[in-house]
Amino acid sequence: MIGRPLKVPYHRPDLGEQEIAEVVDTLRSGWLTSGPKVNRFEHKFASAVGAKFAVAVNSCTAALHLALEALQLKPGQGVLVPTMTFAATAEVVRYLGAIPILVDCDPVTLNLDLEDVPRKISSLRAGRISSLPPDLNIAGIIPVHVGGYMMNVAAVQQLASASGWWIIEDAAHAFPAAWTNDNGSRWQRCGERTATVTCFSYYANKTITTGEGGMIVTEDADLAQHMRVMSLHGLSNDAWGRYADHGSWDYRIIAPGYKYNLTDIAASIGIHQIDRAEEMRKKREVIAGRYAASLGEVSQLELPLVDATRVHSWHLFPIKLNLKELSIDRNEFIVELKREGVGSSVHWRPLHLHPYYQENFDW
Repeated sequence: MIGRPLKVPYHRPDLGEQEIAEVVDTLRSGWLTSGPKVNRFEHKFASAVGAKFAVAVNSCTAALHLALEALQLKPGQGVLVPTMTFAATAEVVRYLGAIPILVDCDPVTLNLDLEDVPRKISSLRAGRISSLPPDLNIAGIIPVHVGGYMMNVAAVQQLASASGWWIIEDAAHAFPAAWTNDNGSRWQRCGERTATVTCFSYYANKTITTGEGGMIVTEDADLAQHMRVMSLHGLSNDAWGRYADHGSWDYRIIAPGYKYNLTDIAASIGIHQIDRAEEMRKKREVIAGRYAASLGEVSQLELPLVDATRVHSWHLFPIKLNLKELSIDRNEFIVELKREGVGSSVHWRPLHLHPYYQENFDW
């Protein structure tokens, strides 16, 4: 209608008839929980990212938790975590009684600043982080690819290898994404041997969705099997194996596991989202390019980094405000966007500004 204001939602899921038909097929099959569709989804996703093993779970948070447990993170150990991240990245460390060591983030990429890691460790060892013991044992690092712009994977791996750390990649934003450090002659997909374990999200507003869901990928067969067992109560056989024609009713509890399995209903959506992932990424890339062209000369805004060394998933288009050139603050800016029909969100209040991390760890 002429004169009707344009509404720009913060997010709108892109679901097609194939996803709908697959869900209907699952509903009619009578098998709703983890079963053949989950198995199919896992194999498709592993192939899509170039990983050997994939384990589907009900959230990226569950994926991160299972990864930490499988890597035997112990109470009192430390894990390097970017302070600019969602709650899940650090809270899973606390699930196991370990301690998140908050690392500053690069002001351009918004990703974990690798140059701050040695500074933070030096402060720790010198006793300048009052809430933490100077001899705290650091077990690993959890980088986050904010918005879908990948970190320098080789630099993360070099740092971790030199320090004897494992890497768990929080890739909630980063499918499909890739990086290169040699002018594009060799691209590496996120999840393609980029970490010890890589964890993806299929939450409703992610680059592909299953409504709620996540995936763990790894090259390590033992880790994959352990995480699979722990994702369903620590049972020796999953439900599909027990109730299928070839299965047995019997099972053994071999560990105190969790209830983290994905359903076939959710996997039915994901199966076809994988097929359309690159098509949807390119659509987002076009929109990001339109924003960049339209807003590039607006001095009050700083736009996200774009360069030829990354295939950006464009989960987010993060802008930063130059408040010195604005007569309103950040919150008022968001209100004005909403008034104009433009959806937005804040990513994120940094962890060191949340009461839990201030009160318990004095960040």
